[in-house]
Amino acid sequence: MTWQIYEDLSTELAKLTFDAPVTHVYNPLVYAGEPARAYVQKFASKKVRAILLGMNPGPWGMAQTGVPFGEVNLVRDFIGIGGHVRKPDRENPKRPIVGFDCKRSEVSGARLWGFARDRFVTAEAFFQRFSVLNYCPLVFMEASGKNFTPDKLRKSEQSALFAACDDALKRTLVVLDPEFLIGVGAFAEECLRRVAKTHKKISRVLHPSPASPKANAGWAEAVARDLKILGLLD
Repeated sequence: MTWQIYEDLSTELAKLTFDAPVTHVYNPLVYAGEPARAYVQKFASKKVRAILLGMNPGPWGMAQTGVPFGEVNLVRDFIGIGGHVRKPDRENPKRPIVGFDCKRSEVSGARLWGFARDRFVTAEAFFQRFSVLNYCPLVFMEASGKNFTPDKLRKSEQSALFAACDDALKRTLVVLDPEFLIGVGAFAEECLRRVAKTHKKISRVLHPSPASPKANAGWAEAVARDLKILGLLD
């Protein structure tokens, strides 16, 4: 059922256009649909205690694998997901999609899934408690290949994008029925609060981005502390 939500979302997002400085938009739910669907069907289609919600894909993570925060090695070796990844319809030569042949590691994904592996040992144990999702499945970039995040889009562009993503998130929360809604970073927390206004257990954890000095100083320790406070870690 959850994969149908993402198929519907992809249909809606395909209708949207974005102006400069955005020159290329990737939707890994489409060109990396095989591993993306396998992940959703296996790990994001049933009731879960907590969700960890990110903003949108990174160029070396979900953009390559179709899995949220999807650092190639950990997606393949820890989560156990693989599959064929095609090229996006319009590829930026500065940001080629090579799927599971990608040699570059995405730091945010390595930190998040590395934490899951180190704390839970197996993916199955982690997913008994958590599901990891992204609010928006699209990758936005400039001609140079520079990443362009959804919070920087024009308000007129955000309006249609956020309406579609809000609806998908709302439908997903019905399926997963989580007790805890946790934004990975401030933007994702804001999305959760907008979509799930009456939910009583919305919080956030530090984003694992290498651009964050706090994350670089010890992201795993910080997120472990926050999850223990919530009662989600032993």
